[in-house]
Amino acid sequence: MIGVEIDDWEIYRRDGEQFMGVAKNAWKQRKKAFSPETLYNLVCMGIEKLVMAFLMKNGDLADNHTIGDLRVALSRHLLLSGDLIEKLNYLDSFQEICDVDAYTIQIPTDEDVERFLGIGDDIHNLLVPRLAG
Repeated sequence: MIGVEIDDWEIYRRDGEQFMGVAKNAWKQRKKAFSPETLYNLVCMGIEKLVMAFLMKNGDLADNHTIGDLRVALSRHLLLSGDLIEKLNYLDSFQEICDVDAYTIQIPTDEDVERFLGIGDDIHNLLVPRLAG
């Protein structure tokens, strides 16, 4: 299902790569200003932007911007491995904030940050080559 390319998808790609770059550098340098929660949010923003760039380039949009909704939209275009689906579901489990009366937030650990960054790399490696061509 490929539609008409949506303008400015390149901006989303650039922003996604920048969010991921900031998260990776902050973690590598162990900058105290970047808590595991902040790094989670940066990685998720990076993933969101990269997925949106891919979708927009293919003339599509996600219904919403949760990681789960982005995964569903992405699966309309690509066959996602079970491993990647599991990783994205893991990311999505940290924040359930759509219901203001019953929201939950799980505080990530340093070990979680390593996983977040790896998942961000997986999405980057999956999508960026497809955005280049």
